Amino acid sequence: MRTILLLLLVLLSSSCANNNKQTDSTPPPVGDEVKSDLSGTIVMMTNRIDLIENGTFQGYADQFKQRYPEANVEFEGLSNYATDILVRLSTKDAGDVLLLPVNLPSKELDYFFEPLDEETAASERFTSFATYNGKRYGLSTGTTTVGIVYNKKAFEKAGIATVPKTLDEFYEACAKLKQAGIIPLYMNYGAVWPLREWGNSLVNYMTGNPEYLNNMVNEDNPWQLDNEWGKSISIARTLIGKGYVEDELFSNNWEISKTKLAKGQAGMYLLGNWTIGQVLDVGAAPDDIGFFPFPYDNSSTHYAPINPDWFMGVSKYTKNKELAMAWLNFFVKETSYRDDWGFLPADGSLNPSMSQYREFLSYKPKLLDATVQSDAFIELANRAKMSFWSGDYIQELLAAPDLQKAFDELNAKWKEARAGAPQTSQP
Repeated sequence: MRTILLLLLVLLSSSCANNNKQTDSTPPPVGDEVKSDLSGTIVMMTNRIDLIENGTFQGYADQFKQRYPEANVEFEGLSNYATDILVRLSTKDAGDVLLLPVNLPSKELDYFFEPLDEETAASERFTSFATYNGKRYGLSTGTTTVGIVYNKKAFEKAGIATVPKTLDEFYEACAKLKQAGIIPLYMNYGAVWPLREWGNSLVNYMTGNPEYLNNMVNEDNPWQLDNEWGKSISIARTLIGKGYVEDELFSNNWEISKTKLAKGQAGMYLLGNWTIGQVLDVGAAPDDIGFFPFPYDNSSTHYAPINPDWFMGVSKYTKNKELAMAWLNFFVKETSYRDDWGFLPADGSLNPSMSQYREFLSYKPKLLDATVQSDAFIELANRAKMSFWSGDYIQELLAAPDLQKAFDELNAKWKEARAGAPQTSQP
């Protein structure tokens, strides 16, 4: 419980903003077997309020009910999920099935979640996540990567014949888009959470070392102009400085930005592939939207992360554990959720259904499987009161008049937090 109170200071915004994708609420039966041994009502907590409102989740629940006629699944959405779910967990009022807080130390998983049996956990790709003392507490709801989502019509209008494969080419493409009257890249500075892609996300995969952030616990001064932190933040600052991003930086225009990208009024995003479905939903033609690896330097090949989306688990305080476990397995393994939102297949194969994802893979990026943020890193970030999961600190770095001075301030906070922490050589 002590850590819960600290965690409330450094929380992430939901990476999946509102979406209008529709799903038929009365889908065909799943399988032929109807079972009546499970009954009752359970509640699933989610950050996807949009999928509650448009009936998508109810469609999945209707499929489940055809297998278990006496069972009911209800949904409750939290607009500020990361903050609110920690409060709800601390009061033992977090529904029956829920998304695991990404900034909950693994040693506290057993306080709030039921361990999964071997059969349920057998197919999980990300073996270092949602585990403690050999037990697994959650299943990933999808597999994602990060790259440049772009409008092909905007590129065509700007005279860009091929996607940029180096950082210099990327800047050249931005210049052409700007000259054509198109916002080169919509950074969504005002929404804050998308800025994570320019900070800890990019830093952790551009190195080719998925333990980069975890290893920061062994450094007093990890923020330097000549390392990956300096390189990643400098790219974003260059884009802002050259006017290659949106004008109204301080306005939260996430919904507007999707429409602008869909219409070709903006050229690019640096975000996860989950964004693509949302851009299509606001009117973009599928053939107009593409996806390529972010060329963060001038080398010939680049790393791209393979990340789990949210993990889902069963509350320790559920009064209907068997039904909750059945719904967890059904939702993650049998619904069309992964295909609906453009995730890679659960088995780790590189045969995604989304054409844009296939385009991304055709450029042959070096795919880097993510590893879980260590308890040591999470606890050190908490002590330093640094919001790695929200993007706030990236906004401050991008706005800083002197980046070196801003880095010095972060290093001072980090060093002070380390001074009060047990030292470790392990990531």
